[in-house]
Order: sequence, then C-alpha cells, then structure tokens
Amino acid sequence: GWQAPQPHMEPQTFSDKAAFKLVKLLRKLSDMYFERRLLERACMLETIAAVPGFVAGATHHFRSLRSQVHCQWIKIVMDEAENERMHLMTFMHLANPTTFQRILITGAQGVFLTAFSVCYFLMPGVCHRFVGYLEEEAVHTYTEMLKDIDAGLIPNVPAPDVAKQYWALPEDATLRDVVLVVRADEADHRLVNHHMSDLSRDAGDKRAENPKYKCCDEFNEDLSSRFGPTVDASVLDFSNTSKVGGDGITQKKSAS
Repeated sequence: GWQAPQPHMEPQTFSDKAAFKLVKLLRKLSDMYFERRLLERACMLETIAAVPGFVAGATHHFRSLRSQVHCQWIKIVMDEAENERMHLMTFMHLANPTTFQRILITGAQGVFLTAFSVCYFLMPGVCHRFVGYLEEEAVHTYTEMLKDIDAGLIPNVPAPDVAKQYWALPEDATLRDVVLVVRADEADHRLVNHHMSDLSRDAGDKRAENPKYKCCDEFNEDLSSRFGPTVDASVLDFSNTSKVGGDGITQKKSAS
C-alpha cells in the first residue's frame, strides 16, 4: 500500500553526499517554516520542482540544435517540467496563498532558477542526483499529507477542476485522489532523475570505448508499468482508495 517504505538511493560519491545533505538542509528549513501546513509547503515544493526539468530540457534542446544530433532526454525532462507546473497550479487552487506567500514563491523561483541553471551547465549529473533526492522528499511530503487527510487534519475537499482535467479524474474526485496521483508522479520523477545521474556518472567510461558517446544517447528505465506524468486515469479506480497499490492507486481490472 501507499504506506509501504519507499526506495532510497544511497549516496555513493562525494557529490551524491553533497546533493543529499543539501536536500536534507532544505527539508529542515522547510519544516521550520511550514511545520504541518502541508498545502502551503506543497506550493513551495512545486515551484522549485518545476524548474529543473525545464532547465535540463532547454539545455539539451539548444545543444541538440547546435550539434544537430538527437537527444533522447529532451521530451522526458520537458514532460516532467510540465507535470510539476500542473502540480503547482493544482495546489495554488487548494492552498489560496496570501500575497506575501506568493511573493515568497516567486522569489524562490528566481533564486533557484539562477542557481540551478549555472549548476546544470557545470554539473548536470550532480543536478539530476539533487533532483532525485528532492523527489524522494516530495514523496515523503505527500505521504504525510495522505496521513493528515485520513486523520481529518486536512479537509478532504473536492479536487479543483484543473486537476480533474489534467489527470482525467472523476467528477467526484477529492483532494486525497489528487495527492495519490501527484505522489505517483513524484515517484516517477525520482526514478528518472536518479537514472539520468547514473548515466552521467558512467559516461566517462563509455566515452573511453566510444568517443562520440553522450549520456543522453540512452534512457533505459521502463516507465510504462508505473503511474506518472502520462497516467491514463481511465484505468484507475478511485472508488475505494483505502485499498491501494505500491504507488498509492488501485488499478481497475480489465473487463473480461
């Protein structure tokens, strides 16, 4: 079920450990400011999470145009950026942040966009590892949100129209249903970014065998069996969300 322990990528290199500790520091700062105000925390989290995919996509896009060589990563990371943007749009509808909080969100976007763009130009593999750990924390945050919803600490309000349209949720979908699909998205992003970081780390060895090798020449994770940004909500069953699968969603049985 959705309460099962989540996978964690153990830091192996110095850069892995640095990325992991930075994410943990950001988590502590977020805990201090937001405490259990998880809807507000989600807005801040998603405004940060929407940046890396776009930066990575733009970087590889222009590199591909310049070199006139195809890159398999562009659509993957741009889909991730759009997915994270829709997370933000959804939680902005639910949290109704104050003017000060909106200014804080906008400021965080600007600071993080600048810092991440520079870092991605210099160390793309480390940046993907950082995002992988950031997504691990996102899964944790949404797991805590599900607990609070089930405990009655967060009202299980109707899902906003923007969420029902994007994920093709049923008309009677609630906040809990939204959190389930968002959490599944983050689990996918966690997997994708750790995989891309691994490919970047191993690129040197592969380049020794093939000087023309680029890490974005390949992408080996099969996401077809996991619910994520391309989830088809027609195969999901929200009628009994107390009985859920590993990503927190029950899949409908195929008609016989």
